[in-house]
Amino acid sequence: MRVTKHEHACLTLDKNDETLVIDPGVFAADLGDLDGVVGVIITHEHADHWTPAHLRTLAERFPGVPMLTTAATARDAPVETTVVSPGDTATLGSFSVRFFGGTHNEIHSSIPLVDNVGVLVDDAFYYPGDSYAVPDGVDVRVLAAPVGAPWLKIGEAMDFVLAVAPQHAFGTHDMTLSEAGRGMHRDRLAWATEQSGGAFHRLDAGESLDV
Repeated sequence: MRVTKHEHACLTLDKNDETLVIDPGVFAADLGDLDGVVGVIITHEHADHWTPAHLRTLAERFPGVPMLTTAATARDAPVETTVVSPGDTATLGSFSVRFFGGTHNEIHSSIPLVDNVGVLVDDAFYYPGDSYAVPDGVDVRVLAAPVGAPWLKIGEAMDFVLAVAPQHAFGTHDMTLSEAGRGMHRDRLAWATEQSGGAFHRLDAGESLDV
């Protein structure tokens, strides 16, 4: 399986000529030359994780492709979606998916919390969306770890990586950071990954990691 980081929180996973798309949000200006899309997953309702235009484009290019998301996102989506919650499972082409978490990390006490699901693919790749939800009991091979956000404190992000203890990790959710800030936060997550013997990969948009 190949994992590709795109702008900000957008990710694609490729296996057996099939593609899974995760969080095609407003910062992912171009979805690129996607082929064989068998599923789309949106972790929560915020615009940096999905846009109506991207969902329409995916639905037009891949008619009938399943789109899995939270109830709030489903209410506003311009295409048919399926609502998922923590504990749910799904099969999308040859990909097996499990959902974790349930709640977006707090930005501020004045801002209401929203639903959020973490995504585990093939019991190997994990992305928590905008949360620190740990997939308990799972030996995570590759972790996509958020590195920058209004809700993120780097020390808490480090603790999250330490708790997951992945074999490999890379930073995502990073368009809120300057180049210097992204480098500093990557350094911190690299340290956290290495504490359990894992390797951290400094992927930029368009770069991939084979699982």
